[in-house]
Amino acid sequence: MSAEVQMSVEVRVDTHAHIWGPAMPFWSRAWKRPDYAYTVETYLDTLDANGVDFAVIAAASLFGTYNDYVIRALRQHRRLRGTVIVDPEIGMYDLEGMRRDGVVGVRLQLFHTDLPDFAADGYNRLFHRLRDMDMHVHVNVEAHRLPSVLDGLRPSGVKVVIDHFGWPDAEKGLDCPGFQAAVRACQDGMAWVKLSGGFRRPDQDIARMFAQAYVERVGTERLFWGSDAPFVGAEGTVTHRQTLDQLGYWLPDAAVRAAIHRSAHDFYFA
Repeated sequence: MSAEVQMSVEVRVDTHAHIWGPAMPFWSRAWKRPDYAYTVETYLDTLDANGVDFAVIAAASLFGTYNDYVIRALRQHRRLRGTVIVDPEIGMYDLEGMRRDGVVGVRLQLFHTDLPDFAADGYNRLFHRLRDMDMHVHVNVEAHRLPSVLDGLRPSGVKVVIDHFGWPDAEKGLDCPGFQAAVRACQDGMAWVKLSGGFRRPDQDIARMFAQAYVERVGTERLFWGSDAPFVGAEGTVTHRQTLDQLGYWLPDAAVRAAIHRSAHDFYFA
């Protein structure tokens, strides 16, 4: 078997983790201020220990637009890609430089915040620039607001990656409007969904139901897996290995899991 074929079969990609060094400046509205560092070296050691080949660093809202540590890590380690948080007025040259460094998208951390006006000049330009550079918008927002966010992003034609299953409401189940909007966006070719942060759900059967429903409705080519290491707010209750095991519980078919990992590799690293 050639090396290329072997990688396509066995590759593993963690598409959602956060890293930070010591003494980094917290955003004034950070929801949590960890008293520890989670360095890129620590994270890479964890990946190696668990047989994960590639990873995507998700911009952490804790640090706002301070992307320096992540960008330096991307420059140094080409098995990594990342997203950043930026001012919507960021210019083309800055985005092009970030793209060369390994930045693949801009994260909109919209949880518990007022939604911005996506039609405003700054955001409209940003989304079009990202589209033109083959980058994406990385969205974290509550399920009940996800439909309006997707509607606001759709006119630009920018690609969208949705965090944490889209945070679907367990009580509403598959009738959750956010879940249904995410499915439609994937079917329309606009979006991809991360099966990430599942450990934050106390009932793994609910995570399993949504994971299998996504596979049935949008296929493995629109799904990624992410650990959400280092599990901010849940430190000490879950390990990276356990998040891989959770994926195995949600999707018992190894071929399905392998296809999801290949989809992530094609999207972020091809």
